[in-house]
Amino acid sequence: MSKGIILSGMRPTGRLHIGHLSVLENWAKMQDEYKCYFMVADLHSLTTKFDDTVNLHEDTRQMVLDWLGAGIDPVKSAVFVQSSVKEHAELHLYLSMNIPISWLERCPTYKDQVAQFGKQGKDITTYGFLGYPVLMASDILLYLSDTVPVGEDQLPHLEMTREIARRFNFLYKTDLFPEPKALLGRFPLVPGVDGRKMSKSYGNDIAISSTSEEVKKRTNAMITDPGRVRREDVGNPEVCIVHKYQEIYNNQMLESVQKACRSASRGCVDCKKEVYQVMEDMLEPIRKRKAEYQNSTYNNLKEYLQKLNNLEEPSKNRQDGSLDESLVTEKFDIFWRNSGRKDKEVLKKLGQSVIDDYKAGLITLNDVQSLLDAKFDYVNLIMIKGKERAGKVASETIKNARAAMNLRF
Repeated sequence: MSKGIILSGMRPTGRLHIGHLSVLENWAKMQDEYKCYFMVADLHSLTTKFDDTVNLHEDTRQMVLDWLGAGIDPVKSAVFVQSSVKEHAELHLYLSMNIPISWLERCPTYKDQVAQFGKQGKDITTYGFLGYPVLMASDILLYLSDTVPVGEDQLPHLEMTREIARRFNFLYKTDLFPEPKALLGRFPLVPGVDGRKMSKSYGNDIAISSTSEEVKKRTNAMITDPGRVRREDVGNPEVCIVHKYQEIYNNQMLESVQKACRSASRGCVDCKKEVYQVMEDMLEPIRKRKAEYQNSTYNNLKEYLQKLNNLEEPSKNRQDGSLDESLVTEKFDIFWRNSGRKDKEVLKKLGQSVIDDYKAGLITLNDVQSLLDAKFDYVNLIMIKGKERAGKVASETIKNARAAMNLRF
């Protein structure tokens, strides 16, 4: 029985906060049950931040690192940047040709977001923002996704994708696009330490990548019951932000926590210490995984490439010494001419190892090029290989869509 297919993604916002963890944990669980494509939705970010792209590259990198730290496996899943797979834009164009404007104008979030950004002095009434549901549909349909993980508030957007798939199939008398079903998940709303919505812009967030000291500082800043002035005063957990964190992250102890608060048998400082420890236990494994990707060695990169090659071509076997070293050195020469001092130093250090591994059949010539394109950076390599994997599927879908539309030349 073949696996189902899932496409999901996030706009690149840089370091994620703990409010995103429930989504990432859900993604990680799905990797064994579905064929997963996880996308950095940088084109979607342009719908509202078209004039603010200075930090786009670094924000992408930091977000992908948080994904990896939270358990996304780049061997099991293709992790890639949306704009690097050009077929997203191409399918968006094809679908936009036959979608009624009225469908887009009735999108439940369109007018709300236009008004919200208008209050901030920003006009987002652009062609791209109006059509973002079509781009979203293109993202999902490009991989023939049959399942989409969503919260209940996103169901209207998914229904739009289903309508777009039905319309294309009907107009062009094909069954190319499946009508994806929703995989509903419960994603608890984690408040900021001041009780407002958690947001970097408010400065009230706890980043997934926070150090132990940063977590302690944020936890100590959490607002407690304003009516509890002294240690001996009884508390009301329902108005306490610390209690909300207990409810989300320490639920099995919730009854005793509430009892201790209402009887004043424990103070707010002790409660904060407990929340801090629970969060530390949750975040420490994420920090370690993230560090492995940030501080990787050449052996880590090689092992990753070998796992991908075994996944795609498990029967492939090469004889030692059967491959031409000059093919690699030609690529080295091109890299050298276009590189700065730092990248040249890396090549000096690792170049012979790459040649030896290629000649031994441990990596392919394409792998060598990918290593150079990634500048021997693990995160860059993951996104490059993710692009390749996503691109193969996307290219086939576009070929079939063009055939259905009689775009044959």
